[in-house]
Amino acid sequence: MAPSRNRSPSPVASSKRLKPNPPTEDPKLVSRFAKDLLTDANAMKLKRFYQESHPFKYCVLDRLFEDNLLRNAKDECVGELCFTEKATDIYRVYQTGDLASLSYLPDEQLNSLPSLLTLRDTLYSANFRQFIRTVTGCGPLSGSKQDMSVNSYKTGCHLLNHDDVIGSRCVSYILYMPLPVDERWDEAWGGSLELYPVNEDGEPQTAPSKKIPPAWNQFVFFEVQPGRSFHSVEEVVVPGNDSRDRLSISGWFHTAQEGEEGYQPEPDSRDKSSLEQLSVAPHRPLTPYASDEEPPLPSSILTEAHISFLSDYLDPVYLSPKNLPVLAERFASESSLQMHSFLRESIATKLETGLRGLDAADLLGPTRTLRLPAYTSGAITGWSIKGPPHKQRYGILTDEDPELAPPDTAKTSVVSILRSLQDDLFPSPAFRAWLALVTSLLPLQYAIEARRFRPGLDYTLATSEEDDTRLDVVLGLTPDMEVEGKGKGKEEANWEGGEWGGWECYMAAREEDDDPAIYGSGARRKAQHISSGDEESANAQETDENSDQDEEEEDSTLLTVQPGFNRLLLVLRDPGVLHFVKYVSAKAPGSRWDICGEWEVGQVEEEEEDGDAEGNGEEEVIDDREDEDA
Repeated sequence: MAPSRNRSPSPVASSKRLKPNPPTEDPKLVSRFAKDLLTDANAMKLKRFYQESHPFKYCVLDRLFEDNLLRNAKDECVGELCFTEKATDIYRVYQTGDLASLSYLPDEQLNSLPSLLTLRDTLYSANFRQFIRTVTGCGPLSGSKQDMSVNSYKTGCHLLNHDDVIGSRCVSYILYMPLPVDERWDEAWGGSLELYPVNEDGEPQTAPSKKIPPAWNQFVFFEVQPGRSFHSVEEVVVPGNDSRDRLSISGWFHTAQEGEEGYQPEPDSRDKSSLEQLSVAPHRPLTPYASDEEPPLPSSILTEAHISFLSDYLDPVYLSPKNLPVLAERFASESSLQMHSFLRESIATKLETGLRGLDAADLLGPTRTLRLPAYTSGAITGWSIKGPPHKQRYGILTDEDPELAPPDTAKTSVVSILRSLQDDLFPSPAFRAWLALVTSLLPLQYAIEARRFRPGLDYTLATSEEDDTRLDVVLGLTPDMEVEGKGKGKEEANWEGGEWGGWECYMAAREEDDDPAIYGSGARRKAQHISSGDEESANAQETDENSDQDEEEEDSTLLTVQPGFNRLLLVLRDPGVLHFVKYVSAKAPGSRWDICGEWEVGQVEEEEEDGDAEGNGEEEVIDDREDEDA
């Protein structure tokens, strides 16, 4: 429901098994809830709703608590608690620590949080846990393992698709406290809880079928269901400088813990969460080069045929025999390289104009009136939306017959140019030879896509190849915002500032015991950062944030690259390195576009000939796949 956080130790439950006594009704406790909430008749009515709900079983309580209690608790949250911004591939949110740890505060601090403590203890009381069990039909719930925090979703905050299945979580919940209290939250401001149906393969569909906008004192809960309870929180898009806040308390009821009534050890075969499954990249079939094609060697030179073909696409500076060794040296040093103005100016000009036109036609440009686009936006003829959204969501070209026209003619449409880059340039023997020269690697097989990341909708989540090294080749085609002037003001109005998202990010692999829901939440310290405005291929940039928690976390970000136009990025991605494209914010003035290629590569080693004192010999292609099979 909300991003995980590091939890303080919960009180140790007694090892003695408790007797299964039903909870007695406490009039004082009952009075804290909305009138008649815990009655048997209400519980049975809600149970019927829960059983019939779609796309998966969930329940909505219009009012949970007595209003004064919630108002006082809200005041304590806003006035007494500290919120920290958390941002990873899957979310951006301002969050407190675990409210279970409040019990360990000094008395003077506890005395400033009486209503929040009462709300917490009431929520995890035996009476309310039994009420949840009655409605959902779930098993025994823990009273000792409390797991909850206060979350503030301000403008730009979001939580992407996931199913909440981690550890002993059993029931997810969210209690809404949107601010200001006495003003209705407009659904157009975003922040709705989105519920997703699943397809026949057990994966969430690319768009939700149910949206629940926040409302004061509303309580939503559902049983955590592996492969079923996929949900997200829509980006908050409050206009202007409005300080409205989608404030909530969210968390989980866990299954009974050891020593509690109904405890059962978790089976080893428990389904993995969507987040854990994400650590392995989605299957992308790779296309091998023709078997009769002579593999290019890094020591070779481009043939006249290669140069003739590439000259139709590339700026001549990237075909110069003087420049290619310089590029190769820089790539060998950094394992990454960015090249500006990569395509010929005539092609780039048509692309920039055409891509702006596509966004305008699809109501995704800077003049759009809807702050949150429809999920069908951009899914026009020639394009489709690729998922599943618990791993990725973006637009791709469909397999329609391409328009038969060279990439640089007056009649060529922007979609035809994209298709030519995807289907003709990137897979070509000439581009393969060019990659071999620049990277000193041998491209073996590939997967290539023209991608469109729509504002307010699209992203990829962090995944990695566990065993193989990959060469990522990404041609960024995202037009800059048309802003007059120069300097900082223009930079902040473009993608370089980072507020619009869409950047490529590479992160070190997680440790085995890391919670997959919280990795990468630390600051991007000592990360190599490539901005679309940099004139060098890479600049080291160190950042430091003052959060004590961030100082304790080992930095894991290796490289970030902001979106830009007509810039080619090469990155050699080692096994286990995580890679994602950050969610593109609804604040972005248009889509993020690219041609993305992924290559399996081999190495080339030089063999010495017998009796050759100088060590001159023939080059031998080493396919890493052969090494793995040996």
